[in-house]
Amino acid sequence: MGVTVRQKIEGKGKPWWVFIAHNNKRTSRMIGDRKAAEEVASKIRARLELGEFNVESEKAEPKIPTFKEYADAWIKTTALANCKESTVSSYDDLLRLHILPVFGTLKLTEINRGKLKDFFAGKILEGYAKSSVVHMKNAISGIMTKAVDDEVIPTNLSLGIKIVQKIRNGEEENENGNGDEKADPLSAEETNLLLKTVRDDVMKPYPLSGHYPLFLLLVRTGLRIGEALALRWGDIDFNGRFIHVQRGLSRGKIETPKNGKIRRVDMSTQLAETLTAYKAACKKKGLALGLGDVPEYVFWQLAKKKSEVDETNEKVAFIDLSNWRRRIFNKALDKAGIRRIRIHDLRHTYATLRISKGDNITDVSNQLGHYSVKLTLDTYNHWLPGKRQSEVDGLDDIGYSEEKEKKAQNER
Repeated sequence: MGVTVRQKIEGKGKPWWVFIAHNNKRTSRMIGDRKAAEEVASKIRARLELGEFNVESEKAEPKIPTFKEYADAWIKTTALANCKESTVSSYDDLLRLHILPVFGTLKLTEINRGKLKDFFAGKILEGYAKSSVVHMKNAISGIMTKAVDDEVIPTNLSLGIKIVQKIRNGEEENENGNGDEKADPLSAEETNLLLKTVRDDVMKPYPLSGHYPLFLLLVRTGLRIGEALALRWGDIDFNGRFIHVQRGLSRGKIETPKNGKIRRVDMSTQLAETLTAYKAACKKKGLALGLGDVPEYVFWQLAKKKSEVDETNEKVAFIDLSNWRRRIFNKALDKAGIRRIRIHDLRHTYATLRISKGDNITDVSNQLGHYSVKLTLDTYNHWLPGKRQSEVDGLDDIGYSEEKEKKAQNER
């Protein structure tokens, strides 16, 4: 006779099982955490001693945990171990607001492929962006993968489900499709108008405010807004005219750049001169405010509470992105008479302006920090310049152009 408690797969967050061996018969039950398993094992030992437990007749199906139980375990173990803090936070929000209200109380074995498809399709119909729904799918898939690894369910039913969404031309695109249908870059004329508006109207006076330098940085380098707000003066080489992008700001926390890719981004002459003037103004302003010297970070504001920017300087803080978007970015677009776009579209603006004028696509990809040139091509293929007409004409039959010219002369 024996009743033991152990994990089939050892590790934090893995379920605990009760194994029963009696009269040459064996059975096992998955219970959950270790404490619960020990309690169940103690009760079974007592029943065996009293002769009230029959392994053959009382073989029961293992207790199947609910989706919420596994979601909680996944967040605390797998997600935290493999994802950035900001990504884990976003998964937590998606679970709390969208996923758990639908699947939380269901046992893992009660979730089928049809329910998952209906959930994803419903979110698309509610107007959520495809990328948001894909993010929800990733969270569900991670949880179900853990359940498969723990031998709770046989397969991850979310795998292979396509997230589709109607786009402008009426065709459907899934999460592996080409391009970004939401990209809305500015033209060269719109970009110049926006920069002039920011310089002349939104920020007064330049260069004491950092708004114009921040706008110019975004459209001249293609940095993500989080990368720009996490930029330090030490990252800028004014002699070599380049920026070393090695961190990003997300939800008030400093992290490595998206995709973990550190890169070097070139500065235009105009941007280098603007940042030089802005740095001098920051030093002057810092001394006047009793900050001691230029704050470590390029873009900053006076802190209303203890700073998250510099532990040695409690008077400055990161730019409040939500506030900046509402009071500066959107205000600048409105004053310039330009449609409302996202801050991220300034990154698209940088890419499309360079690609449209025929710049080397590999260099553009490297400057953006993309994993591959293919991603850049897939995202911005609509802005690639067309082939020269002379090259296309070369496909015509030999002598076609000469015959056409002679015919035109005869008709004159």
